[in-house]
Amino acid sequence: MTALLETPPAVRTTAKPPGHRGGTAGRILGYALLIVLSLLVMIPFAWMVSSSLKQNNEVFTVPIQWIPAEFRWDNFSVIWDRIPLWTYLGNSMLLSVSVTALQVLTGSFAAYGFAKIRFPGRDALFLAYIATIAVPWQAYMVPQYIIMQKLGLVDTHLSLILLQAFGAFGVFLMRQYYLTIPDELSEAARLDGLSEYGIWARVILPLSKPALASLALLTFVNTWNDYMGPFIYLTSNDLWTVQIGLRAFVGLYDAEYAMIMTGSVISVVPILVVFLLGQRYFVQGIATSGLK
Repeated sequence: MTALLETPPAVRTTAKPPGHRGGTAGRILGYALLIVLSLLVMIPFAWMVSSSLKQNNEVFTVPIQWIPAEFRWDNFSVIWDRIPLWTYLGNSMLLSVSVTALQVLTGSFAAYGFAKIRFPGRDALFLAYIATIAVPWQAYMVPQYIIMQKLGLVDTHLSLILLQAFGAFGVFLMRQYYLTIPDELSEAARLDGLSEYGIWARVILPLSKPALASLALLTFVNTWNDYMGPFIYLTSNDLWTVQIGLRAFVGLYDAEYAMIMTGSVISVVPILVVFLLGQRYFVQGIATSGLK
């Protein structure tokens, strides 16, 4: 009788929400799409690596021969004897590091003024400065060259460093990140007696590592890959960057495409190293720079 009066234990069921299967399928499709897009992005790089291991007459075969019939590993040793590649790489590194350091310094400092200091016409001045991004470089290329020529800086690395020491994009990127930092921190630092320079250096910069890494990486890659700037301002062979140096394999009637691809692969290595070192900060900085 007691057994009949006892209430049977409740049976627990874990019902899945109605959209659970749809959400899982959506994620799978999303990941599959990203994998396909990633592979498509990697195709030019894979073709470049494959071409660097071929003979010159095998680079543009139709259909594309992704795996060389004979791997020409000696291309990576021959190229050092054909052109002064160490000199070109050193020049590219000098320009990239110098321009990156200056743009990070000037961009972060100017962005602090636009984000944390109130003065009349601040927003209008910022919009006018950012609007210069829309002006193509070809529009002021000739005036810039005339100025550098008058100063006697043509055929020097200093001309390229000075012309690229400031960048509106860097100011925009850093300002957007600074807006996510509470103003109360700056106000508290002012009450403690810190100057604006001290607030920028001791409060704002330590909190801005992701944005600084993003700006540094983008500037480094852009300067390293620059072709037109060094092509216009540098005429001496010992001042050429690696992008200009690879032009030595382009003749009047023919070009050594295998050697060009070999040099291109070598020139990509520093960029890969820099990106891998700053990848975590780069992704975080890009994701949070437009948060506010």
